[in-house]
Amino acid sequence: MKRIFLLLVCALVSAHLFAGKVVTDSIDSKILGCEVKCNVYLPDGFDDSGKQYPVVYLLHGLSDTYEGWAGHGNMQTIADRLIASGDAAEMVIIMPNAGHHNPREVLNGYFNTPGRNYEDFFFQELMPQMESKYRCIGDKKHRAIMGLSMGGGGSTVYCQHHPDMFSSCYAMSPWLDEKGEVGWNDAEDQLAVVCRSVHENSAIDFVANADESTVAALKTVKWTFDIGDDDWLLHLSVDMHYKMHEKGIPHELRVRDGDHNWYYWPMVLHYALPWASVNFGK
Repeated sequence: MKRIFLLLVCALVSAHLFAGKVVTDSIDSKILGCEVKCNVYLPDGFDDSGKQYPVVYLLHGLSDTYEGWAGHGNMQTIADRLIASGDAAEMVIIMPNAGHHNPREVLNGYFNTPGRNYEDFFFQELMPQMESKYRCIGDKKHRAIMGLSMGGGGSTVYCQHHPDMFSSCYAMSPWLDEKGEVGWNDAEDQLAVVCRSVHENSAIDFVANADESTVAALKTVKWTFDIGDDDWLLHLSVDMHYKMHEKGIPHELRVRDGDHNWYYWPMVLHYALPWASVNFGK
């Protein structure tokens, strides 16, 4: 009992002493014609280390912003604990803004849409600027992407479009297509635009239509889809699982007790960051 108590004390002290930080930054985007904010997690000792770090892009969901993961998802505490325990590598985590709390009036989304080429911005401006500024190693082997809901679908499609740039993708409760799942795709407002963009960039159709060379490229990425058993998007991950299985693309499907909410996603982040870490350098 005394030994267990001492181990618990050591773990708590270690977690307390290891304290990363989240800073808010922004990019003046020429492609989007506006300033785009992002939160960036920096591991303990970043300012003085002079080291380069692997990087994880952590994407938020529909009707949320760059503040979601740090505010609702408790990501800083989770990252601190995982890194302090050795379960996750020291890493930089970049959480860019791609939306607004009112998706009917302000356009959300990770894909190119008329007048808003967000995917171009992500790869041509966000990634090079952030990785240079925050000393990221900046190659496929040391770059991962993950996200929840709309961000889970965005993570998946980004890896499909650029498999040469990411070592792994961890899609949480992912919105992989839009065929009435969100249910507002017939409305004439900004939400209709993002719904159409998700359907036009269907991650499921991408796999179904992939030729041999595309399949070979997708096999260079480590894939995990993680979703709750009560999530209304569950059927999309199951469909994706079957499509990837038919194409012979190795992947993991994890269905856990849970729903589409902030109770589920912080729990899953405990698995996602070690998953990314294991696949760094491969």
